Amino acid sequence: MSSQPSNERSPLASGPNTSSAEATQGVQAALAGGSQSETMAKRNTQKLQRAAVDGLEDVKAQDIQVFNTEALSALFERVIVASGTSNRQTKALAASVCDAVREAGFDKPRVEGQENGEWIVVDCGAVVVHVMQPSIRQYYRLEEIWGSKPVRLKFGAPAPTQARPAAAGAKAKTKSATAKAKPAKPAKPAKPAKPAKPDGAPAAPARAKSAKPAKSDTSQAGPARTRAVKPLKTESAEAAAAPAKPRPARPRASPKPVA
Repeated sequence: MSSQPSNERSPLASGPNTSSAEATQGVQAALAGGSQSETMAKRNTQKLQRAAVDGLEDVKAQDIQVFNTEALSALFERVIVASGTSNRQTKALAASVCDAVREAGFDKPRVEGQENGEWIVVDCGAVVVHVMQPSIRQYYRLEEIWGSKPVRLKFGAPAPTQARPAAAGAKAKTKSATAKAKPAKPAKPAKPAKPAKPDGAPAAPARAKSAKPAKSDTSQAGPARTRAVKPLKTESAEAAAAPAKPRPARPRASPKPVA
């Protein structure tokens, strides 16, 4: 039987140069994949951190501080410490963090210490949130343990401006421009003036008013009325000359004799 030559090359025939090239390509691919995975992990950590901080801000948490713990622990990369004034607020803060993390697309966090409310720990995986009352926070001082590398955040960043107000302004400008460009209304025609009368035309006769006859005093006047004058009372001369009658004097009472 005749042996047929095979087209396959043996690994020995390829030589050392091809094996080294393939090895370098594999190392480069591994490095590229590792760098991409690291960038994705950092982005996820930042997104998770932002969601937790937003949940704390929604319920008015006090003194929010974030620390980078990559060099201190392999279990988590961020530690967030915040304060609540009462048990009710600390429970509300923990619930708000859980809701914000789930809305961001991450798994549901684990919560511990919610029964007491003095110190609640929300474990989000790469981010751990400690919600504490001021007295408990001052006693344990977690900032001294995890605060070697603080993270600066912009709390209460303004929301991005929308394009609706600009569009509304543009519409208003176009409306004003169209209003200005409208043609003016035509003016009303003037009324024709009355023709003037010629100089030689006869004037219209004036209307004469008939005068009323005056009343005569003699014809219509009635008889005059006369009043009788009463005679004045006069006293007789004799009565005036008569002397006045004297009045009799009253007798005076005699004094009583003294006993």
